[in-house]
Amino acid sequence: MKKFKSSRESRVSITELMLPSHSNFGGKVHGGHILNLMDQIAFACASKHSQSYCVTASVNRVDFLNPIDVGELVTLKASINYTGKTSMVVGVRVESENVTTGKVKHCNSSYFTMVAKGEDGKNKPVPGLILKTKQDIRRFARSKERKQSAFKRDSKYESNNFKVNEYLEFLQGENVKMDFD
Repeated sequence: MKKFKSSRESRVSITELMLPSHSNFGGKVHGGHILNLMDQIAFACASKHSQSYCVTASVNRVDFLNPIDVGELVTLKASINYTGKTSMVVGVRVESENVTTGKVKHCNSSYFTMVAKGEDGKNKPVPGLILKTKQDIRRFARSKERKQSAFKRDSKYESNNFKVNEYLEFLQGENVKMDFD
């Protein structure tokens, strides 16, 4: 296995026609179906980079920007944005295309943290990432900062560290009623 790889070496894309069986009650493609496709392409990209079976550790924020209609082509693109010791952040972009007009819409983007697993089921080291472009550096730095922010946020709100009085003013004006027993 290579010690380092470029993101280009493990990029993956898939295109799929959206069928009536993929629709929700509103007649649009069900978000759950898109999430499933996103997880599959993140797995494929991470597995290709690490040459290992990979599992999804977390998904960072999925915003559905535009609805997808039945009959449209959906294209998902994935690339490695960040590598840690055993984990990778895979950037996933989803676009839909109306086949009759050719209009393309950006539907969502998200970041999947994937962990490589060895045959023993334990976390396995992954190749590092070769950064070749300004875009590569931006994506890597953004992923690293997102990881650090999540750690700070999670530790800040741990129940044994949380100080209620520091947040009472913060909650003023929100749609809550505080009723302590």
